[in-house]
Amino acid sequence: MPIDFDDPANARTYSDRDVDPSWDRAITGVLDPRGRTVVDIGCGGGVYARAWLRLGAAAVTGVDSSASILEAARAQAPAGLDLHLGDAAATGLSAARVDVVFARALVHHVADLPAVVREAHRLLREGGRYLIQDRTMADVDQPGNERHPRGWLFDVFPRLRQVEAARRPDDASLRDALGAAGFDAPSVRRLWEVRRRYDDREAYLAEIGTRTGRSILHELDDDELSYLVSELRGRLPAGPVLERDRWTLWCAVR
Repeated sequence: MPIDFDDPANARTYSDRDVDPSWDRAITGVLDPRGRTVVDIGCGGGVYARAWLRLGAAAVTGVDSSASILEAARAQAPAGLDLHLGDAAATGLSAARVDVVFARALVHHVADLPAVVREAHRLLREGGRYLIQDRTMADVDQPGNERHPRGWLFDVFPRLRQVEAARRPDDASLRDALGAAGFDAPSVRRLWEVRRRYDDREAYLAEIGTRTGRSILHELDDDELSYLVSELRGRLPAGPVLERDRWTLWCAVR
């Protein structure tokens, strides 16, 4: 079944890692974060909200609909990060006040994409940027290998691809929603982001075995998850694991 973001058992699933410089380079290739005010919608554990501050943002507001996940985020929130309980389509924040609205791994979870896009448009100042980082099916279908083990999930359990196909945004639908809300046509780039570096294969498999930070694994029952771990153990070398994921990054101007 889909992940329950309100379950306290999942409170830290998106909290305990650092953002890799591969993401920093992608963001600074689109805009200069220094001095900007940013709203991170669907901020989860605040991992990327903290990264915006590290890149020089003046202030960051993280918005998430899960009280338990926000509680975990507050435990690591630095100065300059304000965390706010709210819905992606109705944040409750003031209009036309921020320079950047950022949404990473959010839009494939929302029920009403146009409403979420309209809310981002409402929050931005004139000339502000809306950055959406998510996967299309072209990203999902990248083949698995030692640096992209996520691709192997769909080899082991092909039905997971059907789950992804039902929830992942396509470029045309996203462009339509952006245009209808009043955004300019977005620029689009592909991003290979290093998600995490692990000392060895077993450290990576321990995260897989607890479904940490990977909502797609909540579609598997415990027996299936154990089988997946076994399959991945057979495909990965025993040494360090560098896990990369392929994303699409849309940037639209208000």
